[in-house]
Amino acid sequence: MTDIVFPGVALGGLLPALIVLGTAGLVLLLDLAPPRDTKTHLGGIALGGIVAALLVAVTRWGTEQRAFRDMVLLDNYALFFDLVICYAAALVVMLSMDYLGRTGGESGEYYGLVLFATAGMMLMVSAGDLIVVFLSLELMSLSLYVLAGLFKTRLASGEASLKYFLLGAFASSFLLYGIALIYGATGSTSLDRIAASPAAKNADPLVLAGLGLMLVGFGFKISSVPFHMWAPDVYQGAPTTITSFIATGSKAAAFAALIRVLVVALRGAQADWSALLWGIAALTMTVGNVVALAQSNLKRMLAYSSIAHVGYMLMGLVAGGAPGAGAILFYLLAYTFTTVGAFGAIGLCARAGE
Repeated sequence: MTDIVFPGVALGGLLPALIVLGTAGLVLLLDLAPPRDTKTHLGGIALGGIVAALLVAVTRWGTEQRAFRDMVLLDNYALFFDLVICYAAALVVMLSMDYLGRTGGESGEYYGLVLFATAGMMLMVSAGDLIVVFLSLELMSLSLYVLAGLFKTRLASGEASLKYFLLGAFASSFLLYGIALIYGATGSTSLDRIAASPAAKNADPLVLAGLGLMLVGFGFKISSVPFHMWAPDVYQGAPTTITSFIATGSKAAAFAALIRVLVVALRGAQADWSALLWGIAALTMTVGNVVALAQSNLKRMLAYSSIAHVGYMLMGLVAGGAPGAGAILFYLLAYTFTTVGAFGAIGLCARAGE
């Protein structure tokens, strides 16, 4: 009788994300137990799980781990974005403890969904395969769709959630179709194998078509022009804390995946995607800054400001090379702190009834 040998599973590359997922499960279980009148203690548990994942990411710095046949990569690049995402999530949870108590939206599901979205972002930055990019993006997006409509009694919140969901599903279909075309041309979804394939090196037309469709999906997630139309309405209608999370954590995760896909897998077509991103960056900077001047709502104004910042970051990709990517990483770190601070200030102004 032949013995069945199960392959070993290296979970070390998933450890920071697993800590966040485990904390999310714990939060949902404790939500069933008393006290039922307040959920602030669940915010403290969620914050503790995020800090634990942050500390694990710090201790792993300088090491590289690969799991699931190189589908998940935990290198310094992924660890840097893990730090940015965990910082953003921790700040959002701390702001939420006061904000939800004042607005009447306090619930255990809120903190669980924030943790699930955080885990999706962390998996996205560690993706070494296009399938993992798509699955982690969906985990992040589905959680944010629900969080955007947290205030069920407010028409603007429901509108924000519905618009975000419908346009997000539309963009995800473009991304998935682009992945399918690239797989058809190269025979693989692994970023390293795509880079080594002749079709990617020679910029095969099928690869370029897949690249164009994928840029539509990524363009929606980073809210670049002309895929930005959802951002002002969602930023205005969603809870302020979730707006800050969408503007920082999800944007950092999408940029991390976009940079890895373009610089690692499709570097053979750099001349083509650089020219395309140049035009998108110029449009995004111009539209974001000009339209922001006409806004009378503070959250919509910050939405267009966020769009303009995407154009600045895309210029790093257009410049190319390690300095360009490094500049985006530094920019995202500073952008995360300042943006969460700006939306935190809006929340404090709302406390005074403004």
